[in-house]
Amino acid sequence: MKHLLNLLFLTCLVVFSSSCSSDNSEEFEATYSHDITIPEVKIIEVEIMELINAHRINLGLNTLNNNELIKGQAFSHTDYMIVNNNVSHDYFYSRKHYLQDYIGAIRVSENVAYGYSSAQSVVNAWLNSEGHRANIEGDFTDFDLVAERNAEGKWYFTNIFTKK
Repeated sequence: MKHLLNLLFLTCLVVFSSSCSSDNSEEFEATYSHDITIPEVKIIEVEIMELINAHRINLGLNTLNNNELIKGQAFSHTDYMIVNNNVSHDYFYSRKHYLQDYIGAIRVSENVAYGYSSAQSVVNAWLNSEGHRANIEGDFTDFDLVAERNAEGKWYFTNIFTKK
């Protein structure tokens, strides 16, 4: 029975493990911290960004530039997801408004994911999802992402895209 519950839980995680958000909703959390942590870049993050830019190049799109303030917002959200053991877009509009205020973003979107073990696997999952692919292929100028592991070693990902 325990194995069946674990399998059911794992299935639910896979279904909800990849999600995306864009700036179409009116709901947002208006407060945000001015203290931002910008973590060191991990190899898996570089690989994901290279895969995304390679995909964009193959489509004739511009490559996206990295931005530390975007990375800081991605880090705070990834940490939030790990602490809450939940993949979500909670407080997306707080991140959006922060990026509008501090880097002049006119458009913001994000992809999140959980549990993928390689850069290629998370990028493939996002490309196989219409909403995630739309963010990857969208009219953006900058992006950054954070990949962090929880206590069990499972990866959580937040990838934020902006247009200035």
